[in-house]
Amino acid sequence: MLDVSIRKRLDHFELDVSFQAHDEIIVLAGSSGAGKTTILQVLAGLTEPDSGTITLKGKSYFDGKKNSLPARSRNIGYLFQDYALFPHMTVERNIYYGIHKQTTENTGFIIEQLLAVLGISHLLNKYPHQISGGEKQRVALARALATEPDLLLLDEPLSALDEDTREECQNELLRLHELWKIPFLIVTHSRSEAEKLGDRVLHLKKGLIVNESRGTMKEIPVY
Repeated sequence: MLDVSIRKRLDHFELDVSFQAHDEIIVLAGSSGAGKTTILQVLAGLTEPDSGTITLKGKSYFDGKKNSLPARSRNIGYLFQDYALFPHMTVERNIYYGIHKQTTENTGFIIEQLLAVLGISHLLNKYPHQISGGEKQRVALARALATEPDLLLLDEPLSALDEDTREECQNELLRLHELWKIPFLIVTHSRSEAEKLGDRVLHLKKGLIVNESRGTMKEIPVY
């Protein structure tokens, strides 16, 4: 379980949020500048809150600035909005990046499973500039999950995709979550996407959770 209670002073308001997440999809919704991405960055260890606590699976990630686990030591996958693929690396090398020091007996099986679910096995020898936006999103998702994280953070992962590709990737996210059974935190501006993907939707305004709702259209696609 993820347990978050944090405060951080931003330019125009103070971020002050508390929530828990089990093995579910939590969507962070709200207007631009409401603090959604900051929450992801704090959880990932890319920025520090002013105060509060963060625990994941009973392990303390943050409990005051003197007790803050560095980002490299947090078992968290992060899918950035621009995917952040390395242009000089093939798809295969991008996916394997970051797991060479923590390879387990299951690593090969996990990656094969990811390639199959995401349908990207045929892309392994290509470079990022040779594949489409939807394919880049799938590669970045495979890379984030290949490290076997305890939490996956996704910052508007589908915003740059066309409508048809976006729907396909939404379905893939739902199937992957059903397989991985870890908390997913997704930032989106799309109301329909929030309702389709989220078990719970946290609505933010100026750094506060002003409302919580349930996803109304979530249905795991079967293929």
